[in-house]
Amino acid sequence: MSDSGPKVSRRSDVAPFLAMDVLSEAARLEGQGRWIIHMEVGQPAAPAPQVALEAAREALEHGRLGYTEARGHLSLRTRLRQHYREAYGVDVPEERFMSTTGSSAGFNLIFLAAFDPDDRIVLTAPGYPAYRNILKALGLVPVEIEVGPETRWSLTPEHIAQAQKDGPVRGVLVASPANPTGTMMTPDALGELVRYCDDEDIWFISDEIYHGLVYDGEQTTALTTSDNAIVINSFSKYYCMTGWRIGWMVLPEKLMRPVERIAQSLYISPPELSQLAAAAALDASDELEKVKAGYAANRDLLLDGLPRIGFDKLLPVDGAFYVYADTSGFSEDSLAFTRAMLHEAGVAATPGADFDTRRGASYTRFSFAGAHEDMKQALVNLGDWLK
Repeated sequence: MSDSGPKVSRRSDVAPFLAMDVLSEAARLEGQGRWIIHMEVGQPAAPAPQVALEAAREALEHGRLGYTEARGHLSLRTRLRQHYREAYGVDVPEERFMSTTGSSAGFNLIFLAAFDPDDRIVLTAPGYPAYRNILKALGLVPVEIEVGPETRWSLTPEHIAQAQKDGPVRGVLVASPANPTGTMMTPDALGELVRYCDDEDIWFISDEIYHGLVYDGEQTTALTTSDNAIVINSFSKYYCMTGWRIGWMVLPEKLMRPVERIAQSLYISPPELSQLAAAAALDASDELEKVKAGYAANRDLLLDGLPRIGFDKLLPVDGAFYVYADTSGFSEDSLAFTRAMLHEAGVAATPGADFDTRRGASYTRFSFAGAHEDMKQALVNLGDWLK
C-alpha cells in the first residue's frame, strides 16, 4: 500500500482485538472444510429467548419499525426499572435508564460524556481489550493496573491511590464478573471501591454485562452503594442476544442529558426491533436459567478436565463463561500457542496477550459458552495434541 496521499489518523493506531482475529482465522479454516471448536469468543450457543423472538415476529408483521427517542423505548426502560427492583432491591427512575446499541455503544457514549482528552482512567490488567482500545481512540489515557491472586484479581482503593501519585485519575472501570478471568468482587469489596471513588470525585464505571452468570459468590450492582455509579450492561451474554446489538446504561442525573445529546448525533437511537425483543427477554428467566445450567455443566467439565491434560493453573471461575489458564508450562508465547492449537488441534481459543500486554503471553482464555458436546471434544482434541 502506498504511503502517498491522505494519512490515516493517529487515533486509529490501536491494537487489534485478537479474539476477533482468531475468529476470522477459524472461519477461514472452516471454509476449507475443517471442523473448528469455538472457544475464542464469548458468544452463547443458545438462541435468543422464545418470548424475544415472538415479540420480534409480532413487530415485523404488524408494526412500523422506525426511530425511537435516543434514550430508547419507555416500555424497555420501565421494564428495566422493574428488573432492578426485583434483582437488586434498588429503585431507579426510568429517566436514568438509556438503551444503547450494545454495551460497546455505552462505553463510547460514557467515555465521551464523562471525560476530556488526556484524562486518565484506571483499568485492570488482565482486562477486556476493547476498553483500552476505545479509550486510546478517543484520546483518553488507559492506566492499566496489574492485579493478581492477592486481591482475587480485582482492583482495590489502594491500587487507585497508588495510581493517583502519578497524576489525577478521572475514572475507574471495573467488570465483575470479569473478562477474561471470570472472577467476581465481593459486595463489600465493590462497595468499598465505589465509596473511595465517590470520596475522590472519580467516576466509577461498573461493567455488569456478566450479571446473571454467577456460580460462586454473590453479585451486586454498584448502584446499591452510590447513585453516582455508571452502570453498563447488555442483552448479549445472559440473554443470548449478541447479534441484536442491544444494551443499556444506568446514569447519574448529571450525565443523562450530556449522554443523550451525544447519542442523538452518533446513533440516533438503538434499533427499535431489538428494543422490543429485549423488553420481552427480561421475562424469560425460566428459559435462560436452563441455558445457564448448561454453562455450569461446561464449567464443571473444564475445571475437572483441563488440569487432567496439563492446564493445572486456573483462575477462580466465579462467573461469566471463561477459564483463564496459565499456559506458561506449554509456551511463553500465547499467540504462537493458540495459533498452533487452532491449526493442529482444531480448537480456537484467545491468547492472553489480548487481555494483558505484559503478562498475557503466559495465559490463554477458553470460553465455555458453547455446546456441551463441543466442550467434551475440545478436551479430547487438546489432550491428544499435547501428548
